[in-house]
Amino acid sequence: MASRLSNVQRFLALLLLIPAALVLGQPPAGAGDALTPAQGQALVDRVLGNELAAAQNASHPMRYQLRKTSPRYTSTKEIVETKDGDVARLIEISDKPLSQADEQNEQARLSDLLADHGKQRKRKQAEDEDAARALKVLRAMPAALLYQYAGSSDGPTGKVEKFTFRPNPSFSPPDLETLALTEMVGEIWIDPAHQRVTRLEGHLQQDIEFGWGILGRLNKGGWITIDQADVGGGEWRTVRFQMVMSGRVVFKSRVFDTTEDQTHFASVPAGLSYQEAIKMLREDPK
Repeated sequence: MASRLSNVQRFLALLLLIPAALVLGQPPAGAGDALTPAQGQALVDRVLGNELAAAQNASHPMRYQLRKTSPRYTSTKEIVETKDGDVARLIEISDKPLSQADEQNEQARLSDLLADHGKQRKRKQAEDEDAARALKVLRAMPAALLYQYAGSSDGPTGKVEKFTFRPNPSFSPPDLETLALTEMVGEIWIDPAHQRVTRLEGHLQQDIEFGWGILGRLNKGGWITIDQADVGGGEWRTVRFQMVMSGRVVFKSRVFDTTEDQTHFASVPAGLSYQEAIKMLREDPK
């Protein structure tokens, strides 16, 4: 069941990629130059259609740094995307360079990965399975959530339009992957100039039981935020992900409290192999 909660985190991170079949309410009173329902519908249709297309089509591979922080541990990794799946190299612990022993261990891990192609194949298979589960959630989104226009404000790149969302009471989840949609409320921000989603906030308004409450549960009050931006050349990526959730795995309580920042994006050649990525990470560490 531990992997199930991990998959919940993965699908929540993909909530930015919501399809365009939405139900929009009336704009709130006093919203100024608020969009009409028809204008809001058209904007959401275009923008979230772009997000869905981005989810379904392979983007140009990139290299970036991932800094992951939790109450107990902070790590920074250099990530390279390849046709064989992502490859990572640990470069910092607690915002400090690796010790000699830690660096030796990391180099040994990369050598082991080079020698055992099966490990990378398993990693790529896991990535593909996660993507398939995410797409299952995406296909359920039009029926699962209702949206309402909530006004405009200033964002990092200019004007943004905000929409709230809530569960559709008539939606019946067909599987575990879509169950969390029945209790998720929140907001998304849309950049109308770039036709992309820039921010999402989601909150669990009730407990979510997996497997009739026997296998696991996510507790009411858990939340996520996701920020997305153009990281160069019109390539949009998630640049910050925050999650605070608590729950139970079988009979053990778990707390998920993490912040992930993705920075230093740079394009890498299309068709790059994982072996070439390891060589790149060793010869040109950032």
